Amino acid sequence: MKNLLLSFMLLILTSSLIIGQEHGLLTGSVRDSVGDPVDLANVALLGTQEGTMTRADGTFELEIPAGRSYTVVISCVGYRTKQFAIRLQSGETQERSLALQRDVRSIKEVSVSARQERASTFHRIDVEELNYMPTTTGKVAAIIKSQAGVSSNNELSSQYSVRGGNFDENLVYVNDIEIYRPFLVRSGQQEGLSFVNSDLVSSVKFSAGGYDARYGDKMASALDITYKRPRKFAGSSSVSLLGASAHVEGTSKTRRFTFLAGYRYKTTSYLLNTLETTGDYKPQFSDLQTLLTYQLSRKLEISFLGNYSSNTYQFIPQTRDTEFGTKDLPLNLRIYYEGQEVDQFDTYLGALSLNYRPLKGLSLKFTGSAFKTSEQETYDILGQYLINELDNTLGSDTYGDSILNVGIGTVLTHARNYLDAIVVSAAHLGSYQTENNRLQWGLSYQYQDFYDRINEWEMLDSSGYSLPNDEEELVLSESKHAENRIVYDQFSGFLQNTWEINGAEADMFVTTGVRATVWNFNQTTMISPRVTISTQPYWERDVMFHVSAGYYYQPPFYKEMRMPDGTINEEILPQRSIHLLLGGDYIFSLWDRPFKLTGEAYYKWLDDLIPYKIENVRLSYAGENISQGYARGIDFKLNGEFVHGAESWMTLSLLQTREDVEGDYYYVFNGNNYIKMPAGEFPRPTDQLLTFGLYFQDYFPNNPGYKVHLNAFYGTGLPLSSPNDDQYYTQVRMRPYRRVDIGFSKVIKRETDMLGEKNPLRFFESIWISGEIFNLLGINNEASYLWIRTISDQQGIPGQFGVPNYLTGRRFNVRITVSF
Repeated sequence: MKNLLLSFMLLILTSSLIIGQEHGLLTGSVRDSVGDPVDLANVALLGTQEGTMTRADGTFELEIPAGRSYTVVISCVGYRTKQFAIRLQSGETQERSLALQRDVRSIKEVSVSARQERASTFHRIDVEELNYMPTTTGKVAAIIKSQAGVSSNNELSSQYSVRGGNFDENLVYVNDIEIYRPFLVRSGQQEGLSFVNSDLVSSVKFSAGGYDARYGDKMASALDITYKRPRKFAGSSSVSLLGASAHVEGTSKTRRFTFLAGYRYKTTSYLLNTLETTGDYKPQFSDLQTLLTYQLSRKLEISFLGNYSSNTYQFIPQTRDTEFGTKDLPLNLRIYYEGQEVDQFDTYLGALSLNYRPLKGLSLKFTGSAFKTSEQETYDILGQYLINELDNTLGSDTYGDSILNVGIGTVLTHARNYLDAIVVSAAHLGSYQTENNRLQWGLSYQYQDFYDRINEWEMLDSSGYSLPNDEEELVLSESKHAENRIVYDQFSGFLQNTWEINGAEADMFVTTGVRATVWNFNQTTMISPRVTISTQPYWERDVMFHVSAGYYYQPPFYKEMRMPDGTINEEILPQRSIHLLLGGDYIFSLWDRPFKLTGEAYYKWLDDLIPYKIENVRLSYAGENISQGYARGIDFKLNGEFVHGAESWMTLSLLQTREDVEGDYYYVFNGNNYIKMPAGEFPRPTDQLLTFGLYFQDYFPNNPGYKVHLNAFYGTGLPLSSPNDDQYYTQVRMRPYRRVDIGFSKVIKRETDMLGEKNPLRFFESIWISGEIFNLLGINNEASYLWIRTISDQQGIPGQFGVPNYLTGRRFNVRITVSF
């Protein structure tokens, strides 16, 4: 009996040793997108009962049977699930550092920061969707354009308008650093890469209005972007017919030093060759960005964000052939060109930040940054034009041919415009977080230096007569000459606090704050109080409501100061807007999948406005505070998994924005003469009454590696800016903007795929290829109008013709992306 018991114990001990030798060990840590540890996350082997949970510091250990391939699944409420493949040998130990992205669609949000974020006017955008959206601009710009309340009617530009505001009224931050773009760009063809590199992005937050006092002095929207904090060595590369990009990231062995760098190259000549103006397009856009971080101690770290961007645009036009007019009066414009345009935009940005966390919940950040831009716009272009009436008689032998010349002439345009600008900033941001309260504060100083040289003119000859006609001397139809040096600084600060109040019937979040700015260009002080109140009732349905109100000032920033003749208005004042918003969201489950419905109504009082005109993407300001107006509307967004595992969304926005410009006018014909009348209230240039957007994803049911991505947008026509320099009134609109882009992608290798040792693809984490069709329906959308002035029109009345400048046609693109 004793021998039997001893043999049994020996068998158990031997079996335990054998089992121990047949396992490997997986260790690691799980953190969120900003580097904070994620505790109580599930770490499990797919298809087995094996699993564990992360500790308070985010670390974990998991034994894995040796000699077999498994899929490890990391999941946590409020975060997106992550998977990766693993195969360990007996006794092998492998360490992994993992980052989970927050899931804004999660049914229940558990962290204090997530609850406070939902209670604000900001919403987080899933960066994973950036990879697949078909776009001709930047991926981040494309996904922002698809949000509720946002519109953009130019696929060549990354700029957008929000709730009746213009392109210059949007704030953009990267890692708490305000971002600027070139100032002299006048068309989407000239515009290069947007600042934000999607390969480097960790999180994207966007507010269409009513944002907190923390965010600065603009009147329309705020975009807050955070770049990645690398946890391991990785990278990616992408090549398409529109350019290429590559990025690399990593960390030192001690993880105290991290690096993140990206390079992008873009050329749009492939797209521009679909425009109605033929010629030699040579756009060359590139940029290089880097983010370096070094942890000096557990409480102190230093980081550097750097960017260099070079945008070159050269164009040698040859001919243009455009049909326009009406069904009853079809017309054709043909222009023969000589000359060329050469533009250069070089920008530099450097920012050094020091982050100090002396106590739990206390964060202190100090930042110094400098932005420099050197821009030149030069062209000498001669255009000889013919405007002909076309035969519209069905069945005629000359149907569609020219039957009558109604205009002939020559236009010579010249420009030598140069701008050098420097913006230097120093800022401090602080925050203190307790269980139900978050206090934030900030101080900043900004120095701005602009040196502007303008020399541009236009000479117009119509039927042998110079316009405007003067029998004694040659008069240019347009002329602008100026040299300006603008140097000024400003101070600003804010204080805001967010309380979470847990009541008997609901949770309530109250964010109050005040922002103060001293603008030393003309010694103006601006005080901007802002408040947001949100409540989440203890209902069975997950619903949250919010109301927001606040003052928003926008000090003029170079372009707004400049009057139409190029001189600077020394008496100009900041523009002002008062926002009032009422909205809410509803998170629900449909078909056992998560959905979120968001709605927000708003009204904005606008005062001390500086009127402007839009020509393509160029804003030409009046340089005076001579207008007041309003913007009102309502936005809706529904997003969720219409197809399991693939998020899609649709948006609907209604908008009305009006203004009353002091001294503006229009003409009424009384049968004998044109009478000048006061304009009164009329639509602003961004008055797009209705917009609808759709981003839809799907895949083959039995093969999810094949996906389709559809991006569609419809917007009613925008008001057409008057060609008269001193007139802003308009009641004429462009045609509606309609565009559909579609992409088809195939995943060649997933992160979870296990390949043999001889397979060369094993070195890559993922590989996918996509084919994209831009402007699927081939619609001729209008970017702006070319105004051709003649000595007389077809009725014999001196006037001008408005000829639409169309955007790009249908194009096919191929893109290959690899990550490692």
